[in-house]
Amino acid sequence: KGAAAGGICCSITHGALCPVDVVKTRVQLDPVKYNKGLVGGFRQVIAEEGAMALTTGLGATAAGYFVQGWFKFGGVEFFKIKTVESIGEAKAWENKTLIYLGAAAAAETIADIFLCPLEAVRIRAVSDPEFCDGLADGFSKMLKTEGVTGFYAGLVPILAKQVPYTMAKFAVQGSVADMIYGSMGKSPSDLSDATNLGISLSSGVVAGVASAIISHPADTLLSKVNKAGAGGDGPMFTRLANIAKEVGFVNLCTVGLLPRCVMIGTLTAGQFGIFDTVMGALGASKYHFHNPNE
Repeated sequence: KGAAAGGICCSITHGALCPVDVVKTRVQLDPVKYNKGLVGGFRQVIAEEGAMALTTGLGATAAGYFVQGWFKFGGVEFFKIKTVESIGEAKAWENKTLIYLGAAAAAETIADIFLCPLEAVRIRAVSDPEFCDGLADGFSKMLKTEGVTGFYAGLVPILAKQVPYTMAKFAVQGSVADMIYGSMGKSPSDLSDATNLGISLSSGVVAGVASAIISHPADTLLSKVNKAGAGGDGPMFTRLANIAKEVGFVNLCTVGLLPRCVMIGTLTAGQFGIFDTVMGALGASKYHFHNPNE
């Protein structure tokens, strides 16, 4: 049930924010051309290619993030519960941040192995709108031209981006939510669904902004490495090093950061809100750490 709720929440939120992602990816790939910020980027894309260009890669985004959400949210719940079962509630309460971090890292690594090919097709479609007509066409074209390894060209940067991002997302959201519940002196079962949803959304915004800042340099590298010919020829690490040198560290950390904070803050709040709502509808609830001595 946690996996299904995770797939639904990630697919809906990433699909809904596809236009922002199209503009963000264009800004990262061609900052000289797209230099008017987020709103200016929207206007440029619509003026040059029409409004439908903002839905480029929507199929790959919705499918890829359903699969990723399934393994990520389902995996975090699975690893959290298994850890608590093996070490006991008292020890789990003392080490809850470490458990959040470890569960998120393990779940995200598994999820990214499934997400990577879909993300490669999406970025190629956004950077070259003539490349394919939809997800299946993009897959077959990439497979013919680059082989299976082409789908995993971005695996190292996707792990470098997504694993710290997910660790921060779940640890910050969990800690902020626990702090809010602690300050109220209540547990989730004591409060109404609306109040719990409000706590999910507010803790999600804080977690989203924190995780966006942490993972942004790797996100910029990922956008660039999937652009045909970026970083020259040679092994993946050589190409990544070449791109990092060309762009410079400050630009890696800052170009496109504001739209990404807006996007990830909204996205993360939406994900935790939808996740908790769908879990409730399925008759399940997220595991909350608690102090057994209280």
